[in-house]
Amino acid sequence: MTEPIRFLTGITTTGTPHLGNYVGAIRPTVQASLRPGTENFYFLADYHALIKCDEPARIQRSTLEIAACWIAAGLDLDKVFFYRQSDIPEIPELTWLLTCVTGKGLLNRAHAYKAAMDKNAASGADTDTDVTAGLFMYPVLMAADIVMFNAHKVPVGRDQVQHIEMARDMAASFNHLYGPHFTLPEAQVDESVATLPGLDGRKMSKSYDNAIPLFAPPEQMRKLIAGIVTDSRAPGEPKDTEGSALFQIYQAFASPQEADALRRAYADGIAWGQAKQVLFERIDREIAPMRARYSELLAHPQEVERLLRAGAQKARARAQPFMRSLRHAVGLRDLAARTDAAAPRKHDKSTLAQFKQYRQADGLHYFKLVEPGGRVLLQSAGFASPREAGQRIAQLRQGDPLDSAPDAQAAPGVTEAEIVHALTRMRDSE
Repeated sequence: MTEPIRFLTGITTTGTPHLGNYVGAIRPTVQASLRPGTENFYFLADYHALIKCDEPARIQRSTLEIAACWIAAGLDLDKVFFYRQSDIPEIPELTWLLTCVTGKGLLNRAHAYKAAMDKNAASGADTDTDVTAGLFMYPVLMAADIVMFNAHKVPVGRDQVQHIEMARDMAASFNHLYGPHFTLPEAQVDESVATLPGLDGRKMSKSYDNAIPLFAPPEQMRKLIAGIVTDSRAPGEPKDTEGSALFQIYQAFASPQEADALRRAYADGIAWGQAKQVLFERIDREIAPMRARYSELLAHPQEVERLLRAGAQKARARAQPFMRSLRHAVGLRDLAARTDAAAPRKHDKSTLAQFKQYRQADGLHYFKLVEPGGRVLLQSAGFASPREAGQRIAQLRQGDPLDSAPDAQAAPGVTEAEIVHALTRMRDSE
């Protein structure tokens, strides 16, 4: 039987879902959960929320609202794994195991950490001001979320691709040390997923205070839609759909035929007030049935709690036995259990990568790390003498971190984890 493809998606519990969240994440994941031949894991990332929010009541409320949104939007909890991150104690335990195989140099390159340091540097503050260990370790927790359930695909925006690549590196490092336990995840960037503009035309976001809450009462939603920024063209004047936030929001909800009809109305000079009424009616037609279910869930938080606990039990049925195997792999074992004495791992030298030194026409000396099949893993810059090149090779063989070697870079398409693994196997064979 073919193994199902596992997809995993999480939403951080720090705010009230808005139309942009619905169009960009909630609706696509509900639709995706119905695909045959897949397993789908959806979770509320409340541990991640602690990194950016120190308001307990807000995190609790957001967790309730986001869970209720997903359920109200039609997520079939019998067909998916739906859980709260903090209900899976195996995730923070796995985070520590991954921490122990993750190079600090890899985490130094995380975009969020670098952005925080750059912001401090630009303001003249100490580079680590307000940078918590939680922010620094965020990619490791995210990796644990993903590899705990051996997800194959992780739908993300382009700004999150780096985190999936880092998760691959961590999983590969663990596999190289302890055996093939983890599937290496892949980022899935869906360019067709809509990014909604907000009331002011910028990306809809609570941080810009330009969002329309997904399940706002009808009159509040109507009032917010009436506040969408438009140009000064009067009724009867043709209007452009390009660059129109109102039209882009409508297009995210409408069928192609409905979108074409409004496009023609723009060309015919529809009044902005009328266009906004059309938008309100189209959104409300889709949202109204869900709003009733959402309100019911908010009024009965104990029901949401029951569903999340049931989801956690279902998810832990996978996580617990897997965590036991990982604990055994790293040596966290029953002391009374019989084990063979640890022995140095030896490798057939014909399967090991090798360093090759050579001289180019420019008179400089180079080296590269090459797999038995000829694939280049690491390429050096030029050195003035073969002795200098040899000294650099010796440092790398002894475990010198790659990020301390600007004179030796990974070949295109090669991960740092692959190079570390090749060097580790070389040392083990000596």
